[in-house]
Amino acid sequence: MTFRIHNEETILNVDALSYIIEAWEEAICNGHEPESLAGASLFAALTDLVSTYGEDAVSKMTEDLSDRINNGEFSLDRVTQ
Repeated sequence: MTFRIHNEETILNVDALSYIIEAWEEAICNGHEPESLAGASLFAALTDLVSTYGEDAVSKMTEDLSDRINNGEFSLDRVTQ
C-alpha cells in the first residue's frame, strides 16, 4: 500500500499507521469483518482522544470530518494531482 505524504505531520504518523494496518490485517485473517473493525477502531480512537483532550476539543477536531470525507481525503483509490 502506498501513501502520499503531504506534510511533516503525516510523515510522523506513517509509522503509527503501519502498526494499525498490521493489526487490521491480522484481525481480518482471524475472521473479523472489516465493518466491525472499522466501528471498533473509530470508537477506540474517539474515546482515547476524548480521554486525553476532552469532549469539546475532540468535537472541534472532528467538526470538518464530513467535508474531508466528501472531498476524498480518505479514499485510497483516489488520484490527486
